[in-house]
Amino acid sequence: MCVNDIICCGAAPLFFLDYVAVGKNVPERVAQIVSGVAEGCVSAGCALIGGETAEMPGFYDEKEYDLAGFAVGVVDREKVLDNQRMQSGDVIIALPSSGVHSNGFSLVRRVFDVENADLKTPLESLGGQSLGQALLTPTKIYVKPMLALFEQVTVKGVSHITGGGFYENIPRSLKKGLSAKIEKSAVRTPEIFKLIEKTGNIPQRDMFNTYNMGVGMSVVVAKQDADRALEILRGAGEDAYLIGELTDGDEGVLLW
Repeated sequence: MCVNDIICCGAAPLFFLDYVAVGKNVPERVAQIVSGVAEGCVSAGCALIGGETAEMPGFYDEKEYDLAGFAVGVVDREKVLDNQRMQSGDVIIALPSSGVHSNGFSLVRRVFDVENADLKTPLESLGGQSLGQALLTPTKIYVKPMLALFEQVTVKGVSHITGGGFYENIPRSLKKGLSAKIEKSAVRTPEIFKLIEKTGNIPQRDMFNTYNMGVGMSVVVAKQDADRALEILRGAGEDAYLIGELTDGDEGVLLW
């Protein structure tokens, strides 16, 4: 999540530091957690240069842990993304998410009563995955595909779709006076979101205002650059596709 945020201004992540708090310091467990962080750093092309492990009995249960961290990135001033270049008719490209990523889990826990739910039985509706597997699919890291795109195409804006979904994240990257018009039927929504919506009887607008709904990152480029941008992203392993365009107005996001 940290390195994906850094990409939104056109920067490349340099390094990451982590903080792990535990109720009881079990070295094997901490090593497993940190190895996952290290794997993420490799995917992002940045270094894990240090961190902190805090043992806090009485505050955390012996089996509980809390993981946090932060990243630092760098970008030349003239290469910082500038949304003033945006204009009506620019296209919006979607980069698929791997699932729920790291947002909306308070609602997930309530919808599925996670503490008492069957998290291990494979479900046909989830393509043979269990509920637990679907919910714990690691967050996709978009750094390398996006850096490849920055090198060859003028990118006018990037939105990392986190908590707040489409309605709160996409407008942050837009030039004043422009709105994002997105074709709802074009959004490739994984089954896990449909299951959350159905089980919790959640209005679709609230789903798009809470979850990424299958779009982990959106990118704005000129219409004439769309084919080239899609080619680069797909060449970097992302099954990118078009979901909409920019229009005049201050409505933020228009889903139709």
